[in-house]
Amino acid sequence: MDGTEETIIKETFFISHGSPIMTIDESMEARKFLQGWKEKVYSKNPNSILVISAHWVTDEPTVNAVDCCDTIYDFRGFPPPMYQIKYPAPGSHDLAKRVQELLGASGFKSVHIDKKRGLDHGAWVPLMFMYPEADIPVCQLSVQSHLDGTYHYNMGRALAPLKDQGVLIIGSGSATHPSNATPSSLHGVAPWAAQFDDWLEEALTSGRYEDVNNCETKAPNWKTAHPWPEHFYPLHVAMGAAGENWKADLIHRSWHNDGIMSYSSYKFTST
Repeated sequence: MDGTEETIIKETFFISHGSPIMTIDESMEARKFLQGWKEKVYSKNPNSILVISAHWVTDEPTVNAVDCCDTIYDFRGFPPPMYQIKYPAPGSHDLAKRVQELLGASGFKSVHIDKKRGLDHGAWVPLMFMYPEADIPVCQLSVQSHLDGTYHYNMGRALAPLKDQGVLIIGSGSATHPSNATPSSLHGVAPWAAQFDDWLEEALTSGRYEDVNNCETKAPNWKTAHPWPEHFYPLHVAMGAAGENWKADLIHRSWHNDGIMSYSSYKFTST
């Protein structure tokens, strides 16, 4: 795509991006995991990257198409150096148009292209560690938090052909994302969070995608783990985009916010 030699990709990923403090906190295990991306997780250079970010919520699917992606600082109250970081990745008009076409052909009738929006921290924070050169074209796709997991899974299914064109599809959210009012754990990982995280791993690695799609009723402690669902739906897109038959692997697990925010991340491989 964009005139590059096409590479077939079999994997999609869900990355827990967590807090943007990762950009300056060198002690975080999730940061170290992302820094080792090319060496330990995925050595290929994709032709382009599509990120489904929890931090872009719209009424209808929207994909950005710009020449160069602005860095959006969609957070408040953090140290000033974080607002100086830039991730000037090129955009891809071709990829945005292809996303619009694939979703439209699968019944997503109102799919919009945004010609101004850059990358929010759900995209640029993980990418600055995964692909620090910022030389791979990137598009972002929004989520619709008023809909459900099955809707986002079907969105992913529609986007699966992109892998054959060398597009790396990444869902960026958080395995658990409790509200700011949720008490931190004083003794390691909070039991409710561990129970949810263990359920998610078991459901995914067992291939029980329907349970994950129906997380609102199947998952333990759902409303505590995700009082608002937008940080979970990128996982559904990545899972759906893996294709008909896929295998899920847990590729990272660590915790933040005193044991209530999970950074569990997954690879989905088509078989």
